[in-house]
Amino acid sequence: MIVSWVSSEFNISTPNINSWIKQTKQDAVENSNLLIGKTLTTVSGLLIVILLLPVYIFMLLFYKPLLLEFIKKLFHRTEHGTVAEVLVESKTVIQSYLIGLLIETAIVAALNAIGLLILGVDYAILLGFIGALLNIIPYVGGLIALSLAVVMTLVTKPPTYALLVMAMFLLIQLIDNNFLVPKIVASKVRLNALVSLIAVLCGGALWGIPGMFLSIPLLAIIKVIFDRIEPLKPWGFVLGDTMPPLARSSSDSRW
Repeated sequence: MIVSWVSSEFNISTPNINSWIKQTKQDAVENSNLLIGKTLTTVSGLLIVILLLPVYIFMLLFYKPLLLEFIKKLFHRTEHGTVAEVLVESKTVIQSYLIGLLIETAIVAALNAIGLLILGVDYAILLGFIGALLNIIPYVGGLIALSLAVVMTLVTKPPTYALLVMAMFLLIQLIDNNFLVPKIVASKVRLNALVSLIAVLCGGALWGIPGMFLSIPLLAIIKVIFDRIEPLKPWGFVLGDTMPPLARSSSDSRW
């Protein structure tokens, strides 16, 4: 019916319209397959990091006395107290960050899967789980997860469903960014959004997916170190999320 109306209104033959629709569908399927392939490669790389993480942790724990003795030899005896504070605080930050990240990932996976199941999207649980894993990558992962879900919906459902999926993912991202991340993850790290985004991009450029995943905790450790060294405290301040008051006194007007 729509094809007949377009043919009569725009003076285009019906076979040409049907051929264009068929070609468009084929292009959409080919592009979706390419995107799915790239996404699976990304997810597989992330899974490899997660599987290798216990090995790294075991090796670090095994060589912990050696590493601690090495750090003690790097600094003068009078600075051992400050070094111990940095190590203890770094350990606390990493533990809190990882626990918060696992909790956030589980909640996001559940929300994604429930939303996609309600909309009747195929492979809802798988897409929800993949979306939660990609969401571990700050700022960038959410966009990749959204693109994957929308493309999959366009292939299997009418376009209206794609809009609903997009709205659902945006709502979940709104909940994640304004409630889950501040309350569960970001409160443990104390980094501002600007330096976090730069760290994620630089980590991805240097080490790929593992670099994007590790960039935030590494930057948090760097901030802990900067906050303990007097000449580097301004750098620790600029990495943090403490905003100075906007109002200035009259004595500061010259600035």
